[in-house]
Amino acid sequence: MPFTVDKLGVLIAALAAVAAFLPFAAFRANRIVLGEAKGLFAALPGWEAAVLAIVLAAGIGIALFRTPTLWRLATSLVVLALLFVAIGHAGSFLTPPGDKIARVSPGAGFWLLIFAFALLAADAIARLKLKPWTRIGVLAAVALFFAVLLGSGTLNDLSILREYANRGDTFWREAQTHLALALGSLAAATVAGIPIGILCHRSDAWRAPVLNVLNAIQTIPSIALFGLLIAPLAWVAANIPGASAVGISGIGAAPAMVALFAYSLLPVVANTVVGLDGVPPAANDAAKGMGMTDWQRLTTVEFPLAFPVILTGIRIVLVQNIGLATIAALIGGGGFGVFVFQGVGQTAMDLVLLGAVPTVALAFAAAVVLDATVEMVSPKDTRRD
Repeated sequence: MPFTVDKLGVLIAALAAVAAFLPFAAFRANRIVLGEAKGLFAALPGWEAAVLAIVLAAGIGIALFRTPTLWRLATSLVVLALLFVAIGHAGSFLTPPGDKIARVSPGAGFWLLIFAFALLAADAIARLKLKPWTRIGVLAAVALFFAVLLGSGTLNDLSILREYANRGDTFWREAQTHLALALGSLAAATVAGIPIGILCHRSDAWRAPVLNVLNAIQTIPSIALFGLLIAPLAWVAANIPGASAVGISGIGAAPAMVALFAYSLLPVVANTVVGLDGVPPAANDAAKGMGMTDWQRLTTVEFPLAFPVILTGIRIVLVQNIGLATIAALIGGGGFGVFVFQGVGQTAMDLVLLGAVPTVALAFAAAVVLDATVEMVSPKDTRRD
């Protein structure tokens, strides 16, 4: 029986073919000089490179042709795990013994291979139509793998881990700040946005003006909005008694929190309006027939039915704010953006990665968990088959 080519597999094979001509790792004598590109067989001992090449070839073959979906998922996860182990070994192999200054970074070929097989894994998960708890379990397993990998010291000779070793205390302090900005602005937007959304749903006179203002805020570039808030908040801190004592100032976390709150309102308000608009009229009619008050209908009928749509808006806000909180570092707000902008200023890309990688990981994890949660709270007839 002839093999049938998979369309996505063709793309993955093409990406892997391009990755073969790109460096697997880069060696630098110190953190700021230009790197020396190293191909797969130069970055690893010969036998390790050969094993990885064979596994990659097998993975490409399974991806290229239409194979069972479980095979595709298992293959993608195995290849991804081996790639991360291999890049850790490349760091140890390329770093001279006792050298604390040299830096080994993943090369473009490594990142392209990660992207290709992550794409294969995502496609396999989508085809399998995994249940919400199963998807969360897969995410937990991936997190456990990285925890074990980091704890084992396999990646310690990579440049990003060396940057972390020099900034461990600062890293966790900025991580707390980043989460506080993202989650705090989300909580404030949820508390304020849901009542505003209910008001807009109930009153056509309020709906258009409120949504237009919130849409206008969304069009302001994030850096510009952070900057616009410096002057008014500085005035508040200087002229209103007690404002400075509670942390309000022209720079720092206060303008960052206000800006993130402003960006967060539109998704929460709009999804609340859409969710309440989508409540079947028959459900409201039945509630009225039972003698329920307006408040009882809202809390026991309308809001529970609209909740999955509202939660989708909260999911959008959380993923958005995890990314936007990075910009807060420009006005002294802290967060992972501190490392990103320090790295840009020092031409140290490994320091940039120290801020960027956890930001991306947090956003991805938040999206997976909240997507699964939305599906779990959705009515059964609206879930994925």
